[in-house]
Amino acid sequence: MRDTRAKRRRSLPEPREAVIESLSQDGRGITHVDAKEVFVQGALPGEQVRFAYTRVKRRYDEGRVEAVLARSPDRVEPRCPHFGVCGGCSLQHMAPAAQLAAKQQAMLNALRRIGGVTPERVLAPLSAGSDWGYRRKARLGVKLVEKKGKVLVGFRERASSFISDLTRCDVLHPAVGGLLGPLAELIGDLSVRDRIPQVEVAVDEKHAVLCLRNLAPLSQADTARLGAFAQAHSVHVYLQEGGPETLRPLDGRGVRLSYGLPAFDLRLQFLPLDFTQVNLELNRLMVEHALALLAPGPEDRVLDLFCGLGNFTLPLARRAGEVVGVEGDPGLVERARENARVNGLGNCTFFAANLYEPLEQAPWLQQRFHKLLFDPPRSGAAEVLRYVPALSSRRLVYISCYPGTLARDAGMLVRDLGYRLIGAGVMDMFAHTGHVESIAVLEKT
Repeated sequence: MRDTRAKRRRSLPEPREAVIESLSQDGRGITHVDAKEVFVQGALPGEQVRFAYTRVKRRYDEGRVEAVLARSPDRVEPRCPHFGVCGGCSLQHMAPAAQLAAKQQAMLNALRRIGGVTPERVLAPLSAGSDWGYRRKARLGVKLVEKKGKVLVGFRERASSFISDLTRCDVLHPAVGGLLGPLAELIGDLSVRDRIPQVEVAVDEKHAVLCLRNLAPLSQADTARLGAFAQAHSVHVYLQEGGPETLRPLDGRGVRLSYGLPAFDLRLQFLPLDFTQVNLELNRLMVEHALALLAPGPEDRVLDLFCGLGNFTLPLARRAGEVVGVEGDPGLVERARENARVNGLGNCTFFAANLYEPLEQAPWLQQRFHKLLFDPPRSGAAEVLRYVPALSSRRLVYISCYPGTLARDAGMLVRDLGYRLIGAGVMDMFAHTGHVESIAVLEKT
């Protein structure tokens, strides 16, 4: 194996100089050498760099910057000492405004190339201005590394399955971001130090929760150490021995997590493992933005697909006459119903349904809706789009976490279903990463 790797390294081309033409969706610079596309880690558009090849493939090559010969005005000094190794961030070396501009261009390029569509209006990028300490949900890897004689807690290394050796993370919420070093030491002292593969983080406006995935029972001494850590650092520790249903608070009491949407006088409760948006401040702006684009009124019936625990459904119910939310996770549907009850909303109904399976018999598909809202996962909403014509909806807002599937679905809506793409723009949900969150509004022609 070692000889094979050595031969592979020897077969790589010599370092080259090149001018970076654009930025890939994962934050790498793109250039061409002898007409072949090369993705260069650590390079920005417009820069002249010298790079070393790291991988040669049939259709493209990969490399990393050895020296920046001519800097981009958008280049800044990364704040994190682990940048370039940790895979949590890929754009810390780029000014935040330039990051947003690059993401906007990536979305527009995808719409044109994949969907064959161009928005009539490019919406201004949406930003909460919180570039650091914004991330309230995260899954951290945990690994006992015998050679280092310690446990590592953090994100995966870039393009690797190894865990980054982190002591802190400034992108994570401050209640947790400074605890990675102490948390690693704590797990290293447990009897099951080699049986804890991950820690899930959930932070609301008052509480910080750490969910330890433990594959073996803890000893009494382990429980005591975890309890002391939780008290010393003002966090709440949960244990998960099996599936999500086995999650339980260490102290037996737990906390009630929630977040507010003040513009709609709402508070939504959630469980530590539930899906919620990682950036609360941007989420609040996004919900307001989506409702402004959809413009629901008292006379409107609105369908919210992939509704989760009601992040958009409940605000819609404040403005629309009636709202129906559909979600594939029965647990989230249960939380959505409870959130509607707690907030005194009687004009919204929820259904549990897998939106990637045939839906001809779904009761909500027998109804008509004036307006639609989609917030699908990365895989998009192509399977459910074929039912859109039967709903007779005149306006549609689509929130996307991946430009490729947004472009594919927008193309289907425009070409096949008779909608116009009247606006699209990006939202800064994941600052310093290549992740592109976007929103589009379409109207029936």
